[in-house]
Amino acid sequence: MRLNSLPRKLEPEIMDDPALDAERHHGALRGLERINRWSGSLRLIWPAIHALCRGCPDRTINVIDLATGGGDIPLGIHLRAQRLGLKLRVRGCDYSTRAVEFARQRASEAGAGDSLEYFKFDALKDSMPVDGDVLLSSLFLHHLTADHAETLLRRMARSARQLVLINDLLRTRAGLVLAHTATRLLSTSSVVHADGPQSVRAAFTLSEVGAMAQRAGLNNCTVERRWPCRFLLTWERNSA
Repeated sequence: MRLNSLPRKLEPEIMDDPALDAERHHGALRGLERINRWSGSLRLIWPAIHALCRGCPDRTINVIDLATGGGDIPLGIHLRAQRLGLKLRVRGCDYSTRAVEFARQRASEAGAGDSLEYFKFDALKDSMPVDGDVLLSSLFLHHLTADHAETLLRRMARSARQLVLINDLLRTRAGLVLAHTATRLLSTSSVVHADGPQSVRAAFTLSEVGAMAQRAGLNNCTVERRWPCRFLLTWERNSA
């Protein structure tokens, strides 16, 4: 066995348990927000969105974040676009009603409550929005079986007008060690402490993601390693 190899182990995460009480759920979302900020989730996806906006300066670009969780990614995109004067409409959706409510609250606290839309949505079953120029997903793929992950990629490829972006964890031993350490340094949530390492065990490798993407129809996509122990999948319709 190679040093960096790690068998995939998909198990239910505490965060996904509908019986989890609201206080612990919201505490976990706040912890994940801090981890996302430290690991640069927004930094990974922003350049492609920014480039698309600059290439289409005369129209509004619609961005939809699937399985948005606490909504920090759409909020970050919206605030950056406002600072730069870009024409950007951002929406986030999630299967969890509690996550959607939390995201709306955080957007309101940031003064963006009237500009951001969050809605309940099942990314695997509900009809995909037809007006999404950019469909993105951050840290959701590892929650899915391989078949469901491929289904999600296929649905995104069929529906995105211009761009698909996937930011997620890589399944590596280094990532597992980092998850154990970072979740405890950046969050006091016991949910995050447990779910963080489990997320790494459930994540995919670069080669697995690349193979799924090809089968799903994301031809000519790029799947690149990103710090820390993450990957970014980028697919443009006009390059397919």
